[in-house]
Amino acid sequence: MKKIYCISGLGADERVFQNLHVPGVNFEYIKWLVPRKGESIEDYATRMNASVEGDHPVLMGVSFGGMMSIEMAKQKPVQKIIIISSVKSHEELPPWMKITGKLHLNALIPERSPQWFSQFADFFLGAENEQEKILAKHFRNNVSSDYLHWAIDKVIKWQNTQQPGPIFHIHGTLDKTFPIRNIQPTHVIKNGGHFMVMNKADEISAIIEGII
Repeated sequence: MKKIYCISGLGADERVFQNLHVPGVNFEYIKWLVPRKGESIEDYATRMNASVEGDHPVLMGVSFGGMMSIEMAKQKPVQKIIIISSVKSHEELPPWMKITGKLHLNALIPERSPQWFSQFADFFLGAENEQEKILAKHFRNNVSSDYLHWAIDKVIKWQNTQQPGPIFHIHGTLDKTFPIRNIQPTHVIKNGGHFMVMNKADEISAIIEGII
């Protein structure tokens, strides 16, 4: 069995991958760690790499997990990187994220999200059906605020310019978090939103099978 190490999106867990099915592939999930005070994304990637066994693994990440897989690959040679609904470099971040990071506006985010934030978050995630909205709500309600604030800071201030190894980038045309107009993907999912790893899983599984 071919092994793919999977990293979920910001605050999410392995359930985002539950609808993917690729013959001959075993998905190994790497759980997010509690960030240490003042920890850099590089040091965090080092700790995440401790869960990866063997030489030249295949890494796959969704959203922030895609960014983290690239950071991990900068330290440990990989066979392939597959990123879904993510970005490869600072240049692919949407302008509002770059401005927010430059001005440190994320410091204004409250510890507890206001009630209206749920619908706003579902809209940007692309959570469409009831199952997806319930899962998105669970992620929001259970994520550590320390991790959430650390991760948001790392996303909007990401300065990566490197592509360590072959990167296969699967992106949706309706992604509102990382609009495709800023992206140069290798594979495009028509009408795919930011949550498409769940609701376009058959198409994504077929692409992964072709890549592997």
